[in-house]
Amino acid sequence: MIPMRSQHRGARELREINRRFYDSLWSGARLMEAPRFNTWPLVQSVMGATRRRLEVAPGLRPRLPIDGTQFIDISAPALALLQRRGGSVVRGTVTNLPYGDGVFDLVCALDIIEHVDDDESAWSEIARVAAPGAVLLLSVPLHAARWTSFDDFVGHKRRYEPAELAVRLKQHGLAVQRSAVYGMQPRSTRLLDLGMWWLIHHRDRAMWWYNRVFMPLSAHFQSKLLLAPGMIDASDVDEVFLVCRKEQIT
Repeated sequence: MIPMRSQHRGARELREINRRFYDSLWSGARLMEAPRFNTWPLVQSVMGATRRRLEVAPGLRPRLPIDGTQFIDISAPALALLQRRGGSVVRGTVTNLPYGDGVFDLVCALDIIEHVDDDESAWSEIARVAAPGAVLLLSVPLHAARWTSFDDFVGHKRRYEPAELAVRLKQHGLAVQRSAVYGMQPRSTRLLDLGMWWLIHHRDRAMWWYNRVFMPLSAHFQSKLLLAPGMIDASDVDEVFLVCRKEQIT
């Protein structure tokens, strides 16, 4: 069940909330490249067999290497910096990817599907542009009961129930090969409430501290990505990371 505040947001309103938030976030941020994150060993292991790579909505935290990757995002400031560093960029949304069918061997879409009003189009588009046998790196937040003010603030539309997520993946021909607990959101509700107060009342200062101090520290101290075969038991998981394979057409 989607929280009531989120249910009343139309697609245009939600898109504008997301654009404003991330334009503001990335305008004052420094680029953190893929080797800084705990996903990098996995990315290195799957890149060898891929020639065509797409990352959806990376902001300035791309998990794929900039050189040789196609990036699509709604944030102009993020795309401008990625382009200056040599990335191929397009401004657009996950619900209408401007690419042909089966174009990419590796698709990365982390922390994005929960932001869009029409998630069915997002799942369809991600699956459509992936070639048969392609690897897809995905992540989504879980459990509507875990909804916090942070979800509202960053423009989330939903959290998925594990059973619902399994159905969505199967519907779009995405087989889960490995999965792991994911995310950098603090578990302490007091810390979240304090961070939200600063973001609401002292936004510029809070963004500066987040971009220059807390985000680099979180990346430095992040836990190793502990991947397990198939789908993990997600009954007490806030966010799940998925390594999927696009099923071959028979």
